[in-house]
Amino acid sequence: MTADPALSWAGPPIPVVGIGADGWAGLPDRSRQALRDCAVLFGSARQLALLPAEVSARREPWPAPLVPALPGLLAEHRETRLGVLASGDPMFYGIGVTLARLLGPGALQVFPQPSAASLACARLGWPVAEVGIVSAVGRPLERLLPELAHGRRLLVLSADAGTPKRIAELLRCNGFGPSALTVLEQLGGPAERLVSGTAATWREPAGDPLNIVAVTAAGEPGRTRLTRLPGLPDDAYGGDGQLTKTEIRALTLAALAPAPGETLWDIGGGSGSIAIEWCRTDPGCRAVTFEILARRRAQIAANAVALGVPGIEVRGEAVAELAGDVLAGDPDAIFLGGGLTTPALFEHCWSRLPAGGRLVANAVTAESEALLLDWSAAHGGGLRRFQVYRGEPLGRFTTWRPQLPVTQWSVVKGAGSAGLPVCDNTNGRIGHRE
Repeated sequence: MTADPALSWAGPPIPVVGIGADGWAGLPDRSRQALRDCAVLFGSARQLALLPAEVSARREPWPAPLVPALPGLLAEHRETRLGVLASGDPMFYGIGVTLARLLGPGALQVFPQPSAASLACARLGWPVAEVGIVSAVGRPLERLLPELAHGRRLLVLSADAGTPKRIAELLRCNGFGPSALTVLEQLGGPAERLVSGTAATWREPAGDPLNIVAVTAAGEPGRTRLTRLPGLPDDAYGGDGQLTKTEIRALTLAALAPAPGETLWDIGGGSGSIAIEWCRTDPGCRAVTFEILARRRAQIAANAVALGVPGIEVRGEAVAELAGDVLAGDPDAIFLGGGLTTPALFEHCWSRLPAGGRLVANAVTAESEALLLDWSAAHGGGLRRFQVYRGEPLGRFTTWRPQLPVTQWSVVKGAGSAGLPVCDNTNGRIGHRE
């Protein structure tokens, strides 16, 4: 997200001061002086209460919901010596990130304190760079699920006092009951407290709402392993069986080649498997899936929650949605997994795919395959055909059962056109196609 030009900040940079549970006593002199110089201070009621009387600024608790109200608040105080209080490091899942997106980094002067993650790792002796971090503040807790792996260390930023109990329940229900939990409350303050146990036996009452939860993941023997790599077991998905099967799904995701922060349009969602596994590859990946049947749309949403990517956007029939032009932004990649023979579907998708974007289409019928041949002739790309056999019992023996063969077309829009950078593999230089 780029800064909003309507909110350009002409005044001096807004001090965004991180404050810990130790309050005013833990702030360095530069942070204290920045707060003294403010006429108005925004922050949570808890943060504002940590300031002494010598800070004379008018104290304004943030409204709820906060983000929709921010543009109006900033516009109203454009001529004010405005300051902002944040928790710990303002750029670590904090208000500093939101303000930088709205106003641009040049409008801020950030004074960070140690983050909750740094303090937790300091108490536990964990290497910060090797710990996974998930925020449950304003985000679904299910986002923790793709991070789980036996022996992995994780930190979860809690939304409130009830978050530790919900984490324990989530772990128990997903085969990680033996995981060790430590709740670290009021880190760095006089009321600091640590409580430890396991997810399977967690019965601790709710404690302080200012807490972070450390998890050492331990999987139960025999659990189904669900990794970030594409090709999850077919039975990981609920639904009517309409899904891209494991082997073809792995090949399809490899062709789509997701990268962090990219967006996929999944046409013909079925059970949502392609969109879900695209998003599981990295927390920054996003997906919009299109499915004509309402019952399947509901199943896609349920599968997305169960597999830890609840942010997938589920929409209706693709041509109607795309013709309505209601989707903001263009995708980095498009997968055509169904409805290939629908009139104008391909044209709508191709027109919205930017130069350098990838399109992958799978066909299992002769009619759809014929379209792939035509599109390949017109736009280039590569064609492949996959035949998968699965071993199945035949009496006392094993036989190979063929799955439906799948023809796949993959193409990069604009590949081979003038001006696209290419790598000269003979000397490692970057050149340009003629």
